Amino acid sequence: MLPDSQTTAHAALFRRFSVAPMMDWTDRHCRYFLRQLSRHALLYTEMVTTGALLHGDAARFLRHDVSEHPLALQLGGSVPGDLAACAKLAEAAGYDEVNLNVGCPSDRVQNNMIGACLMGHPQLVADCVRAMRDAVGIEVTVKHRIGINGRDSYAELCDFVGQVRDAGCRSFTVHARIAILEGLSPKQNREVPPLRYDIAAQLKQDFPDLEIILNGGIKTLEECRAHLQTFDGVMLGREAYHNPYLLAQVDSSLFGSDAPAISRAQALRNMRPYIERHLAEGGAMHHVTRHVLGLGQGFPGARRFRQLLSVDIHKTGEPLALLDQAVALLEGH
Repeated sequence: MLPDSQTTAHAALFRRFSVAPMMDWTDRHCRYFLRQLSRHALLYTEMVTTGALLHGDAARFLRHDVSEHPLALQLGGSVPGDLAACAKLAEAAGYDEVNLNVGCPSDRVQNNMIGACLMGHPQLVADCVRAMRDAVGIEVTVKHRIGINGRDSYAELCDFVGQVRDAGCRSFTVHARIAILEGLSPKQNREVPPLRYDIAAQLKQDFPDLEIILNGGIKTLEECRAHLQTFDGVMLGREAYHNPYLLAQVDSSLFGSDAPAISRAQALRNMRPYIERHLAEGGAMHHVTRHVLGLGQGFPGARRFRQLLSVDIHKTGEPLALLDQAVALLEGH
């Protein structure tokens, strides 16, 4: 059991349950909201490319609230020196972990040697991991597929994991599908290649000293508990975003916390001061509330809740009053 007295700032990092890095979704507003629901889940940023950090607005990409911890930055890149420099920026900004993306299948990242195509270059991934580990004291982890088309044998997967392990990586998050790098969209690559939990389980059996986190197709906490009999942790992606209230049970169900689960209404009410600050900085409320729409499902008034925060929000001059209406609709649910 984890102590409920531990502070949220730089809370102990447990990968038993994490929310996946998701482009356009797991921004700092989304993470702040998810942290209202679970104190112990490990949260990840969207993938940030090394070019964006080294040649763009690094402060904007690295910005986060202290309450988001435990928090990991996911990097996209394949130049060891650039990744090492970005890992230093992440450590200086206070991140608890740096994760290398070796799983994204989109054409855009392939053309820049980022993501799943790196599974065909295990020595390069090992060099990247080694450079980052030499540069920082925080942990460096890898998120990858079980293979790519043309390199999808179990022996090749073991070769990849073995070389990256030898570079010092101890934690691997395994999306239990291959990535098909030509002809499928990123969305299709999350659905068309079959899930092979058995391959990921064999990997854990053959590399018992490594932390193996399972990702891909997991939808319920019951499934999480079942997978935790085999794996060291589970990572949820789209289900955690579309049905965020499942995180309210994560701390008690998976971390042994005896703190009562927060209500939907209280979770949204907790967002009000944060939204006020965002508005004061010149932001728009929908930047934040687009991430909370998943709270509105399965109860009378849910449709109205979603309408308030997705349609009406663009028509009102009093966004906080609209937020209060949305909170009232959640009361008792």
